[in-house]
Amino acid sequence: MEKDTTNHNGPSGCCAGSASPPSATAGATDAAGLPAAVDRATFQAELDRLRAREKAHTREGDAIAAARRRLPMVEMGAGIALIGPNGPTTLLDAFEGRRQLIAYYFMWYPGNPAAEQCEGCTWCATQVAELSYLHSRDITYAVFCQGPYDESARYRDFMGWDVPWYSAQDSLDTLLVGRHIGLMHLVCYVRDGDRVFETYWTTRRGVEVMDYSYALMDLTVYGRQEPQEDSPPGWPQPWGTGSGHVTRINGRPIAQWSRLEAGRSDDLTAGP
Repeated sequence: MEKDTTNHNGPSGCCAGSASPPSATAGATDAAGLPAAVDRATFQAELDRLRAREKAHTREGDAIAAARRRLPMVEMGAGIALIGPNGPTTLLDAFEGRRQLIAYYFMWYPGNPAAEQCEGCTWCATQVAELSYLHSRDITYAVFCQGPYDESARYRDFMGWDVPWYSAQDSLDTLLVGRHIGLMHLVCYVRDGDRVFETYWTTRRGVEVMDYSYALMDLTVYGRQEPQEDSPPGWPQPWGTGSGHVTRINGRPIAQWSRLEAGRSDDLTAGP
């Protein structure tokens, strides 16, 4: 795992409006470094040594999750106000009757078009699509946007996301007490009848738990291709260098290009 980079302009940094990264065709070239070519037995022996570390990492992750389940909790106001598709609602209502709730606090830039919204939050939110597995464990997932409902809901529609979406703008001081409002957060709640409790929260690189793209990149020989990674000399690392960015292509969040090609409007202030 590469070192933590809390100021890194990826999903953990979320700096909207950043300059363009390498073009969509950037990546490994014929001149890029390659691992040593060896016979199958040598390859497998090296992989077996790495596998021991991977298994230890998995067991440590299990132990951390066990400790997380034993954290104390803090009570929240069940009636904390949110705005949803049908107008004013509450934190308790966002559970949709389930016992647990995971809320992603989406960063927002009021009045900006789609291209200038948070590329890191877009990266993370795009990867949460199938909710039935969470629902089977009595967990609701929802986005709590830190901007106004009407404008941000149009962004959800522009992106084609089909997840519960609320505006938490007017209640952020209460919901995120003691934390950096305006930064992404992932917060877990549980309810006991009509009482609501916060059980865990994380931010910056902690939200990478939502992200299968980085997890899959980490399995490949070139990894994320970002300069903060510890890679051998000659490995391609064009993403995030110079004026570039790790989650934008040609000036906008990567996932938006297919939406534009589908004819969706970039203007979030227009009518539906």
